[in-house]
Amino acid sequence: MLIIAAIVTVVLVVIDQLIKNWAVADLRPIGEMDFLKIGDLDIMHLTYVENTGSAFGSLAGHRWLLLAVTVLGIGICTYILVRHARKKPFLFWSLVLVVAGALGNMYDRLFRGGAVVDYLDVQLFEFAVFNFADCCVCIGTAMLFVYILFFMDKQPKKKAVQEASHDEA
Repeated sequence: MLIIAAIVTVVLVVIDQLIKNWAVADLRPIGEMDFLKIGDLDIMHLTYVENTGSAFGSLAGHRWLLLAVTVLGIGICTYILVRHARKKPFLFWSLVLVVAGALGNMYDRLFRGGAVVDYLDVQLFEFAVFNFADCCVCIGTAMLFVYILFFMDKQPKKKAVQEASHDEA
């Protein structure tokens, strides 16, 4: 399972970087273009943005802090993935998505002058411009919350039964 996690992570990071390379080469010179329209409904544009912060531009300019937090998060997710997620597919895939997205944006911070390339710009409502790696992190985090709220065993059944029988003795 860990080999699958590594392969999927690499594939997702490569997809993220290929899209970002396209954005730098082709979207940056024009700035913005229509992307998704249905009739007169303007849903999404592709807009080139370099974000030196995290979500919604927060912590802008704090590159090393953002890198440190990212490395810590990747380390925690990888530890959980290796130690606990192999037999829990929902947890497994949520962590793979979070790690892949974090690595994609971390690559930008390291090799694109500290800025993450964003390009997805929702037009239906006011929202931050984001990228594929952000989608991976958000979907993985949402899945992780669903796992914690609904699927995580707070106390394994065998252990609970053993403790109950020990208390009666």
